[in-house]
Amino acid sequence: MGWLLGSKNLKRMRRYWIDQSQIQMSASGENQVVFKDELFHHIFDVCRQEVGHHFEVLTNDSKAYLVEVTAKEKKQARAKILEERIIEKLPRPHIHLALSIPRYAVMDSVIERAVEMGVSSILPFYSDFSFIRKASNLPDGKQERWQKIVISASQQSGRGELMKIYEPVDWSTALQQINPCDSRWCLFAYEGESVLNVNEHLKAKRKLIQTTPEDLWIIVGSEGGFSPAEVTQMQQLGLDPVTLGSQILRVETACLTLVSILKYEFELLR
Repeated sequence: MGWLLGSKNLKRMRRYWIDQSQIQMSASGENQVVFKDELFHHIFDVCRQEVGHHFEVLTNDSKAYLVEVTAKEKKQARAKILEERIIEKLPRPHIHLALSIPRYAVMDSVIERAVEMGVSSILPFYSDFSFIRKASNLPDGKQERWQKIVISASQQSGRGELMKIYEPVDWSTALQQINPCDSRWCLFAYEGESVLNVNEHLKAKRKLIQTTPEDLWIIVGSEGGFSPAEVTQMQQLGLDPVTLGSQILRVETACLTLVSILKYEFELLR
């Protein structure tokens, strides 16, 4: 490992997410990174990187490359790759979040923190009490904005794979996509009356199913919670409501609490 990546500077170093296609062969036969368009503007106009500067670029193959800027022109720049390192992949079981679409500022916050917490994917869905209740009400460009938040949070946290955000779906489609089974466990967080807390639920699940699941799904409602009909549908799938205590939690607090509990219970904090 090189002098810079092996130092304390690694955590403070700027990181930028690139597409694998930006790594190209130079005239001398060496790999280089080419920056153009919006990414060029962000790195060299906003962040003011210059020739001779060092930073990391991240790709979706779980690799980080230390680069040195070698050329900067009016609309593009090039950097040579000094070294590379492997970023550890997210351990199993993977955590997924099914979220009834809340207010947009809340959704943005949940996405950012979910990336940092190592969530594998978010499935937004429309429900009886969600902030918007059908696809036609979702503003144009909202999905693109969410993807930009994912990339920004991945850069900040040094994550080696992008969290997937599915296209928003209706409630019945979301339930089909989650499809709980022995290898796919689900936690249905409910603000109403519940028999089990999270710890009790997981203990009962482990007693019933002896193998560790591949995936863990968390189902969280928006600010309005779930309707009685939706609660009944989940119970018919074997998803008993789980309580997070007597206090009413904000959407983002409930999401982060459940992710933290699962990471601790399944030893994902390594």
